[in-house]
Amino acid sequence: MGAGHDHGHAHHAPSTGTAAAAYRGRLRIALSITLTVMAVELVGGVLADSLALIADAAHMATDAVGLGMALLAIHFANRPPSGNRTFGYARAEILAALANCLLLLGVGGYVLYEAIQRFITPVGTQGGLTVVFGAIGLVANMISLTLLMRGQKESLNVRGAFLEVAADALGSVAVIISATVILLTGWEAADPIASLIIGLMIVPRTVKLLRETLDVLLEAAPKNVDMAEVRAHIVALPGVEDVHDLHAWTITSGMPVLSAHVVVSSDTLDSIGNEKMLHDLQGCIGDHFDVEHCTFQLEPGGHAEHEAKFCL
Repeated sequence: MGAGHDHGHAHHAPSTGTAAAAYRGRLRIALSITLTVMAVELVGGVLADSLALIADAAHMATDAVGLGMALLAIHFANRPPSGNRTFGYARAEILAALANCLLLLGVGGYVLYEAIQRFITPVGTQGGLTVVFGAIGLVANMISLTLLMRGQKESLNVRGAFLEVAADALGSVAVIISATVILLTGWEAADPIASLIIGLMIVPRTVKLLRETLDVLLEAAPKNVDMAEVRAHIVALPGVEDVHDLHAWTITSGMPVLSAHVVVSSDTLDSIGNEKMLHDLQGCIGDHFDVEHCTFQLEPGGHAEHEAKFCL
C-alpha cells in the first residue's frame, strides 16, 4: 500500500523543474562576457608580450567550455520524463558539475605547474598594457559573479560555473598585481608568486564542490536532512509502530526525494483510514524537512517479517 506525495514547498524553478534553470539567462550573459574577455585578453597578451595574459585567456576559454556545458546540461535536465527515464534528464546537471570540477582541477594544477616553471624561467612583460587588460578582465568577471551569486547557493551546476568565473576573477587580480609589481620594481618573480596563490585558492574550493557532487551521485542523504530526526518524527505519529527501508537522496540540486515503509497498527488504520495516515505523514515531513517528493508504503504490524520472507 503506497502513495507518493509532492509537498507544497516553493520550487526554485517551477516552470522547468530544476534549480539551475531559473538562472539560464544569467549563465548565457556570463558566457558572453567570458568569451568577450577571452578575446580581449588574447589580443592584449600578444600586444603586451604577456604570457600571463595569454595564459589567463586560455583559462577563460576553459571556463567558457564549462559554462557552455552548464547551459547544455540545463537544456537536457529539463526535458520531460519518459517511461525509461522517470526523472527525465535531471541528473545531467550533476554530471555537468562533475565535469566542471575536473576542468577546475585541471586548470588549478596547470596554474601551479606554470608558477613553478616561472620561478625557474622568469617571463618579462609590458606592465602598463598588462594592467589595463587585466583590469578589463576583472571588471567583466565581477559582473558575471554578481549575476551568478544567488544561483550558486541553489544549484551545484551553477556553483561550478560560479567557481570558474571566480577563478577568472582571481586570475585577473593576479595579472594586475604581478604586472604592477613588475612595472614598479622590475621583480619578475611577482608573476609566479601570484599564480601560485591562485592555484592554492582554486583547488580546495573545487575539491569541496567535487565532494558535494559525488554525494549526489552516490545518493547520500541531503545534507540538510537529518535521517535520525526524520525517523523520530515519523515514529512519533500516533499509531506508527516502526519505520524501515527509510531512504533519502537527491536527484539534482533542489530535488530531494524520500521513501519509507511505515508500520502502522491495525487499529489505527481501521480507525482513521489509509488516506488520513498518508496525509499525516506528508504533513509531518513537509512541516519539518525540505523534501521535494515523498513516497510512503503503509504496512500493518507484522508485515515486515512477511515482506522479508518473500524478498529473500
